[in-house]
Amino acid sequence: MILDAAGRAAGQLLSPAFRTVFFKTLGLTLLALVALWFALTQGFAWLALPVLEGFVPAMPDWAGWLGLIAAIVAGLALALGLALLVAPVSALIAGLFLDDVAELVEKSDYPADPPGRAMPPVQALWLSLKFFAIVILGNLVALLLLLVPGVNLVAFFVVNGYLLGREFFEFAAMRFRDEAEAKALRRRHAGTVFLAGLVIAGFLAIPLVNLLTPLFAAAMMVHLHKAISLRHGAAARMR
Repeated sequence: MILDAAGRAAGQLLSPAFRTVFFKTLGLTLLALVALWFALTQGFAWLALPVLEGFVPAMPDWAGWLGLIAAIVAGLALALGLALLVAPVSALIAGLFLDDVAELVEKSDYPADPPGRAMPPVQALWLSLKFFAIVILGNLVALLLLLVPGVNLVAFFVVNGYLLGREFFEFAAMRFRDEAEAKALRRRHAGTVFLAGLVIAGFLAIPLVNLLTPLFAAAMMVHLHKAISLRHGAAARMR
């Protein structure tokens, strides 16, 4: 069930129907990253450099190359910081288009089923901010455990698998159920949702491909929710 949902979602990512959402997400993400890079470099120049210069006495001319080295190190640090923010920023942007993805999946793969309900704009923005915070949290946990061999990788997958699986499944379920019912269904199938979240975490761990993570996760969880609902409904009819 999980592999089927993941395969169908991956196959739809670059389909003609998804391209509009994909290019909107990619374009806005790149614009946000450019703006973020400008803000980081300007903030460093205006705030950090004057403080550093206050601690360093005037250097003779022959030591000018030390300033160049410092500038290169600072540039690399800023680039690393920006690289770490790629996935969270893409999650924040893509979170605004999750209903578009879900609607495309429902129309193309489940045309006979009643359509889901799109979230109100305020709720969609809140969900987008939650995805952003989740990705930040998951990566911070992994970074804090970098000094423990092997544990950081496990932590990355466990934390992101649980959080992303939970949030994206509840998003897909809430298009058809109220919040309490969606959470109850997720808890009833917690193991399946967690394993699906691990697949999403694996997607998130691949550089550049991780820009597509929220779109992939939304499509995958729509398929998974449909499969679980079908199985749950069939089980209910048998009782």
